[in-house]
Amino acid sequence: MSFRMPHPLHRLMLDDVRGAQKMLAGVARVTAMEGSRHLSSLVGAPVHLKCENLQRTGSFKLRGAYVRIAGLRPEERAVGVVAASAGNHAQGVALASQLLGVHATVFMPVGAPLPKVAATRQYGADVRMHGHVVDETLAAAEEYALRTGAVFIHPFDHPDIIAGQGTVGLEILEQCPEVRTVLVGIGGGGLAAGIGLAVKSLRPDVKVIGVQAEGAAAYPPSLAAGHPVVIDSPVTMADGIKVGRPGDVPFALVQEYVDEVRTVSEDALSSALLLCLERAKLVVEPAGASPVAALLSDPKSFEGPVVAVLSGGNVDPLLLQRILRHGMAAGGRYLSLRLRVTDRPGALATLLAVLTVVDANVLDVSHVRTDPRLGLTEAEVELHLETKGPEHCREVEEALRDAGYTVLG
Repeated sequence: MSFRMPHPLHRLMLDDVRGAQKMLAGVARVTAMEGSRHLSSLVGAPVHLKCENLQRTGSFKLRGAYVRIAGLRPEERAVGVVAASAGNHAQGVALASQLLGVHATVFMPVGAPLPKVAATRQYGADVRMHGHVVDETLAAAEEYALRTGAVFIHPFDHPDIIAGQGTVGLEILEQCPEVRTVLVGIGGGGLAAGIGLAVKSLRPDVKVIGVQAEGAAAYPPSLAAGHPVVIDSPVTMADGIKVGRPGDVPFALVQEYVDEVRTVSEDALSSALLLCLERAKLVVEPAGASPVAALLSDPKSFEGPVVAVLSGGNVDPLLLQRILRHGMAAGGRYLSLRLRVTDRPGALATLLAVLTVVDANVLDVSHVRTDPRLGLTEAEVELHLETKGPEHCREVEEALRDAGYTVLG
């Protein structure tokens, strides 16, 4: 391949993204664009989902990683590459290196989800577990690069990476030429910068809106200050966009090409993930669901047609289980309450009969009989119920009160 990506000081242009697209032909999938009738009804305009969760390795990261490594000089390839990541970037670098015949060493934090560690190894990388937080893992990878001469592959702060991610924007315009708004999650900014550059260069009338988790939103204060700033201890379930400081290279492009950056709550993220699973039949990680969370949070504020980029689907099954419970609770699909009953044979059966009539599914029930707050013939029952939504929750509580039970909350 004779195509060369730009030097880090080179100003990225549309031609760089087009060159990356040619390089990725036959390597990265042109991922599907799926319509969402449910989201379209909320927004009042067509909403399409760009399914990068169905990309090879389960996220968009392969695009940038492949372009970056393919652009290395022969002597650089001979030494190998090194990266640090808890998940998606690790897998992208591992597969790209395997395809290009380059040795990859990937540092991952101790406690990284086992499926992601296993996948990275299966793609051929030498995986080394180091540190308990990503900053420690990153420091180990940088030290390894200095010691061995291996090329450090940054997850977002390099023009080659951004050019590769920008190919998602070219595909969006090809698949949905009538698009008016593009929603994309932002962590370090590589994907949003690349999409913004590609889309705005060809269609300046299209709005590009970035989405961050409230607990890890470094871009709003950075954009206000005019330069990247650090936020301390970012906290969010969306580890794919949990970045404490924007990258220097993507920040400049986000400033120029992204119209707005919004934030979403953890409840909105979990509800969005649940919606993708239930209504779109798509497994999406919290970071990938962030554009859908923005749509759910303020659906009437976007001009359609809208394209929401589902950036990845690599979610740990244990985390998925917790998020789904959280999403159901946020959507009024779980109800937890305590109530007083008479402590006599058959009392619990009578209570459950009331719940059967109102079609509430009992997930868990527990008794408390020895509490100084209770009378001699009283017991307290704690119930965890699966319901059909907020209105059904109210119906359940009303039915219990009508049956003579004291609902404590």
